[in-house]
Amino acid sequence: MKQITFMEKYPLFTLELNKNETKYKSVDEIIVYFKEKIEAHPVATYIATFDHYAHTKSLADGQINPDIQAAKNIVFCFGKELPKPEVMGVRPRSIGVADLGEKFVVSFLEAPNPTAHAAMEEWAKGLRS
Repeated sequence: MKQITFMEKYPLFTLELNKNETKYKSVDEIIVYFKEKIEAHPVATYIATFDHYAHTKSLADGQINPDIQAAKNIVFCFGKELPKPEVMGVRPRSIGVADLGEKFVVSFLEAPNPTAHAAMEEWAKGLRS
């Protein structure tokens, strides 16, 4: 797992996973894995799966890096407290999964809640066989 600052302002965590390092064979299988983790969590709730690749491909001016073969986001929320309205600006959470042929790239923004962030990091690391 690697922490980067994406576009000079977003604290992003990424995991590059060669396909021979995991039992999962597709983005869809990884999304199912994450959905199971979310549903088993005592606080997290699944919201949706977004097919970013299909969406971008459907746009007349959509552009996709030719290395990307599939890309989906799983959207969920850890919110068990709503102390002020501004917290909604950092919710819900999303984990992106992209297939680059020989590897998968999993990425997510750093969560402001350390417990939520630790769960996402543990889930991502759990993809490795």
